[in-house]
Amino acid sequence: MARIVMKFGGTSMAGTERIRRVARIVQRQQAAGHEVAVVVSAMAGETDRLVNFCREADPLYDPAEYDVVVASGEQVTSGLLAMHLQALGCKARSWLGWQVPIKTDDAHAKARIEDIDAAALMASMASGEIAVIPGFQGISPAGRITTLGRGGSDTSAVAVAAAVKADRCDIYTDVDGVYTTDPRIVAKARKLKNVTYEEMLELASVGSKVLQTRSVSLAMKEGVRVQVLSSFIDDDAPAADTIPGTMIVSDDELARIQEGLDMERQLITGIAADKNEAKITLTRIADRPGAVAAIFGPLAAANINVDMIIQNIAKDRGETDVTFTVPISDLARTQSLLEERKDTIGYYRMLANSKVAKISVVGVGMRSHAGVAATMFRALADRGINIQAITTSEIKVSVLIDEDETELAVRVLHTAYEMDGE
Repeated sequence: MARIVMKFGGTSMAGTERIRRVARIVQRQQAAGHEVAVVVSAMAGETDRLVNFCREADPLYDPAEYDVVVASGEQVTSGLLAMHLQALGCKARSWLGWQVPIKTDDAHAKARIEDIDAAALMASMASGEIAVIPGFQGISPAGRITTLGRGGSDTSAVAVAAAVKADRCDIYTDVDGVYTTDPRIVAKARKLKNVTYEEMLELASVGSKVLQTRSVSLAMKEGVRVQVLSSFIDDDAPAADTIPGTMIVSDDELARIQEGLDMERQLITGIAADKNEAKITLTRIADRPGAVAAIFGPLAAANINVDMIIQNIAKDRGETDVTFTVPISDLARTQSLLEERKDTIGYYRMLANSKVAKISVVGVGMRSHAGVAATMFRALADRGINIQAITTSEIKVSVLIDEDETELAVRVLHTAYEMDGE
């Protein structure tokens, strides 16, 4: 018998029939003898609808009242799922964030979980009751409802799993696991049986939409084993235990798994593409101490995340060009901030390009293998794909290319690293 936390996203909870299907999936896990808690998102599109209500009420809305409104979406689905489980003969009840309680800081609309008092929840699960918990919400030190920011339900599920000392956290989505790349781009993409926390964190940060970055980071910190599965399976399908999706585990656990199978660790785990980047180049900046700080200091103060950075070698006149990328949603704000500080920074021209894409190859095997970047650069060059910027980490190489060449680049690299399946 295992203790399992199951999480279902908005598409899985979108309407009565889908909630009924989720209830049957949960019922099968309990029938198999497991202790079960469920974390749910609001119905697909519901949070956007509630956010629009807030904006219509007051464009400068109070964040605390905003949280009261948007948290109601998950409250509805948690209650409905509990009802469906009861209709199937299961002992079930809903637990709102403040009832658990899930304690957060007081940063409304972007709160962080600080502690979960899980004693009552664990006692309920031990008695055979299925606990249904709304994701995305908690309670502040002042006793106000808080929300964790968009995509926060994954984080809620991992946090609950850590608090109740679950054997694993099953994240049910509209895909059946983590693939080597987007199957819509590469038909021969393969589903991965196991991925390390570090690899999933890198993939999530560079464009993979399977899991939210904060949830992966928390899982790694707390040592929670996370499995990605699909909720869109037939009613007569076996339980999730017998149809594994992708298990996200520690580096040590993966090493033990592969040692038991007498396998060598694969070089590259996945390839991700992200079209949500914009490139900015500032020309003829004085090559002196503090010049770069004058650019990135104001951006950091405005909470604008800068990713790739390139500074050219200084020219004869003691000037240099600086190129960097920001999220495309922050492009206009970034341009405005830099325009305001043009005299302070001392640049000649600002060039912006939103028609770019970031392509990343990720894999822990890079630590022990040379030539990963060279293979990437050679494969792209052979197909005439120009690289505009490069950034690396211990287990990742990312390049910036023209947006129109995104799909071609992903297919070329998937083949170059011998990742194509049958």
